[in-house]
Amino acid sequence: MHISLHVSLYRQFMAIGFSFIFFALSATLGGITLQAMVEGVFGELPLIEAFLKAINMAVISLATFELGLVVNKEYGGRQDDGHIVVVLRRTLPRFVSIVCIALVLEGLLMVIKYSQLDLAGNLYYPVAIISSAAFLLMSLGVFLKLSGASEGEQHSSGRERQAYAESSPGKSTAPDARPAIIVI
Repeated sequence: MHISLHVSLYRQFMAIGFSFIFFALSATLGGITLQAMVEGVFGELPLIEAFLKAINMAVISLATFELGLVVNKEYGGRQDDGHIVVVLRRTLPRFVSIVCIALVLEGLLMVIKYSQLDLAGNLYYPVAIISSAAFLLMSLGVFLKLSGASEGEQHSSGRERQAYAESSPGKSTAPDARPAIIVI
């Protein structure tokens, strides 16, 4: 008990520390985004190049901010779900979707940039980035599909209550009269 208390405090301290690092990095990237936009408006950089740089930095800032939120939420609290699949199914889709959006936007920005600079021979780089984002998204779908079976085994009592409530709508003898809501 005494050792687990120290581990819990250490875990919270590290979660707060890493969250602060990610939030500070996100704020710094947000400042760089604003700086790039100002440089484009006042003519220090070409307008299109400045806005492409700003969009790129904003997406990276968003991904970093999301990572800070996930670390703070999952590791900063005192409660422990205990089952790693439940924790991964809750946090992984949000983070992977942000990374996929960042990759796709980066690929699209590279297509725009290369088309403006007449570098059509380098288009295989953005195609590879967009393809990797598609592969990452498909991998997330496979993970969610395969891990859904193990989560379904844990929540079988909730599904049994829902089936019982649907089969007997007017009876109040069900263990829990509210139907279970299954969120994927």
